[in-house]
Amino acid sequence: MGARYKDKNWKDAMRVRIDVNNMFEEYIGEKHGIKPEEVDEMAEKIKKAHQNINKQHTEGKLGFIDLPDSQNEVVDEIESYAKENRQNVENFVILGIGGSALGSIALQTALNDAYHNLRDTDAPNIFVPDNVDPERFKSLLETLDLKKTVFNVISKSGTTAETMSLFLIAREYVEQEVGLDDLRNHFIATTSKDSGKLRVIAQREGFKMFYIPDNVGGRFSVLTPVGLVYAAFAGIDIRELLAGAAYMKKLCSTPKVWENPAYINGTLQYLAYQKGKKMSVMMPYSHSLKDLADWYRQLWAESLGKEKSRDDEVINVGPTPIKALGATDQHSQAQLYMEGPYDKVVNFIEVEEFDTDLQIPDLYEDIEGVSYLRSKTLADLLKTEKRATELALTERERLNATIIVPKVNEFTMGQLFYLFEMQTALVGELFNINAYNQPGVELGKKYTYGVFGRNGYEDMKEEYYNRPNKKGKYII
Repeated sequence: MGARYKDKNWKDAMRVRIDVNNMFEEYIGEKHGIKPEEVDEMAEKIKKAHQNINKQHTEGKLGFIDLPDSQNEVVDEIESYAKENRQNVENFVILGIGGSALGSIALQTALNDAYHNLRDTDAPNIFVPDNVDPERFKSLLETLDLKKTVFNVISKSGTTAETMSLFLIAREYVEQEVGLDDLRNHFIATTSKDSGKLRVIAQREGFKMFYIPDNVGGRFSVLTPVGLVYAAFAGIDIRELLAGAAYMKKLCSTPKVWENPAYINGTLQYLAYQKGKKMSVMMPYSHSLKDLADWYRQLWAESLGKEKSRDDEVINVGPTPIKALGATDQHSQAQLYMEGPYDKVVNFIEVEEFDTDLQIPDLYEDIEGVSYLRSKTLADLLKTEKRATELALTERERLNATIIVPKVNEFTMGQLFYLFEMQTALVGELFNINAYNQPGVELGKKYTYGVFGRNGYEDMKEEYYNRPNKKGKYII
């Protein structure tokens, strides 16, 4: 493939763009549409938000901003390790949850063949059992040849209950299969460099370690070794992935809202929220991007759903993200989007060129309800359905925007990751919240720690067992 990402003309041809026409009253109507002047009136607020983002970055808090162009040594190490080991690996299993898994799933779906695991390729089969369902995980362990399997255990703290439970079970299975002496060759630990329990375990066991920067949160970590180690084993060009992110970083470096793709889309999403459009639908018209929508869902929900502002005021804000897939969900969700409440923004992703296409055969000329498909292609059908759905929403005064992706490849995926991360950072500033913590998630974790007997959480155990008894009459 070569370093095509060094060619300026190719990079510009692969630029991800955002079409926000259908967010404005000129197309949607004055009742629901946004006026351009409303964006202009946000200029000072956006400038302040931009300054706050830069200040936090300068203070070393927003490590995700540095990832596109600060990892040459890390990339060298990852590529070298993958090249040395991947030929001996039949299966590569990611043990992680949330931000430690969703980015890798998105990359796998986008950049490898949909039936990659069924094909005879040089790259290993990829599995991401991102849950603790016992039936699913037991089936995986009993199906794989564990002598030819590597597990990448991903947890910064090393105390994530789901990840570490799967690791402990997998370790037992692998030891029974290969013995203690060979155990180290079947596990990688991706964790914090200077702290955390997984680091202690990895040092004791002799596992290969890769490190997650301490100033990069899980849902922003796909461009760290969290995603890059898997990608290198899967045959994905991680240098091109980071080059795409660096390209988008440059586009998003200006505080001028009309020139910054992350800022214009983030500002419009924020203004829509203020007008009661509190649900954000991500709807790619490409099956390869369906799991990008899943990754976006966590990023948007966990970053922006907050009880309190930075001033400790109770505000309970946050747009609810919804994942959809075109054309599949035209047949399941579109009815609601078209005729339900005016509480959504639909964000389409349109792919301009697919790597392959299929022509519909010229058959059944005499059957009118089928003959209209003759000699068309599936790509034409998919793109036409997207544009028809966009038009139908617009005619019904439903806010919608389109992210335009020239082709799905490493370079454009890098752009998309960085675009959405920076868009999230901006909206967090506009809401005046901390977009990088997740206090709402922690309470449930603490109850679990207490019940399972983790030291320091005894009071949570007591609270759990003293919870109100449920009434049988309400269990129908």
